[in-house]
Amino acid sequence: MGHEFEIPLDSLVEATPEQVWEAITTGPGIDSWFMGRNEVEGGAIRTAFAGVELPESRVTAEEPLKRFAHSGVPGPDGRFVAYEFLLEARGQGSTLVRMVTSGFLPGDDWEQEYEAMSTGLALFFATLTEYLGHFAGRAATPLTESGPPVSDWPRAWRSLHAALGGTPEPGDAVRITPPGLPPVEGVVYFRNAQSVGVRTSDALYRFVQGMGGSMLAMHLLFGDPTGQAAAWRSWLEDAHAERA
Repeated sequence: MGHEFEIPLDSLVEATPEQVWEAITTGPGIDSWFMGRNEVEGGAIRTAFAGVELPESRVTAEEPLKRFAHSGVPGPDGRFVAYEFLLEARGQGSTLVRMVTSGFLPGDDWEQEYEAMSTGLALFFATLTEYLGHFAGRAATPLTESGPPVSDWPRAWRSLHAALGGTPEPGDAVRITPPGLPPVEGVVYFRNAQSVGVRTSDALYRFVQGMGGSMLAMHLLFGDPTGQAAAWRSWLEDAHAERA
């Protein structure tokens, strides 16, 4: 049967249209709020996430500082995802940003994929907003690490929330201690049923319920990345190990 969808999100950001344009149309810009490593070249956007090359997305509209759109090529089953960004300059160097994600999910079991996509897009857009408000013009080093397999997601989220000092809400101050690194002290900027985002002075830390059955660290580092991957991998393994 399948399902056509359209998911609109918008936010007024404290960044100029030029800063927003750089964030949504360049590889380093997309790296700094989306997922994995991204390349924009020859009218195409290519994303590599967790060692996997995702389907290419082709640029379909480009009006500098106003509109940028790209779309995947529909597969044999009709599956595709398209993104459109609309920018409107506002006063005092701010910009109204609207992101519309649309497409088609095939099959009778599309609901679970749609839920994961919806919650993930909400995190990515919140991260874009946070990036533009606090790190605009800077390029992040993406870090993606996976924890052990999770069989009980409610328990996994309770464990993660406990590590943050309790069920986090946007605006809460939190402290995390990954092994071998200084304590991470930051502010929660986003939370939903499948993700949590924390902003510090030099990073955007994100914890996400992965479709593959493990908790993911999908962090964006604006400081020195040395030792970060091993530390967060160890932290995930300890926090989410299945214990009898």
